[in-house]
Amino acid sequence: MMELATALAAGGAAAAGLYLAMSRDAVSIVVGLALLGSGANLFVFAVGRLGQAQPPIIPAGLLSPSGPVADPLPQALVLTAIVIGFAVACFGIALALALQRATNGSGDVGELDAAEPRPGAGGEPGYLP
Repeated sequence: MMELATALAAGGAAAAGLYLAMSRDAVSIVVGLALLGSGANLFVFAVGRLGQAQPPIIPAGLLSPSGPVADPLPQALVLTAIVIGFAVACFGIALALALQRATNGSGDVGELDAAEPRPGAGGEPGYLP
């Protein structure tokens, strides 16, 4: 039952994130990408095993664990991905707020061409003032 709930949660988060990432609003895109990352984190965490198991510590005098042990790698990968995803989400929100200021509060990504510098003479790239 826990496996089904985790699969539904990962799929729901990924679907909601994909829906929001396809919108035109910059803040919705950032939130959608964060949700998509959370769905991927749930998937990786579920692959690592959901049931209870012993810690991966071999007692003194034995050459191998006595029973099933938990794999710490997926947990470490998800923890790292959470930290990186939080940093990327913060940076994305800062960019979205800067876009809202540059486009007089609309935040529509279709207006990003207004922020581009005009091309120079002879097709030279333009420069920001």
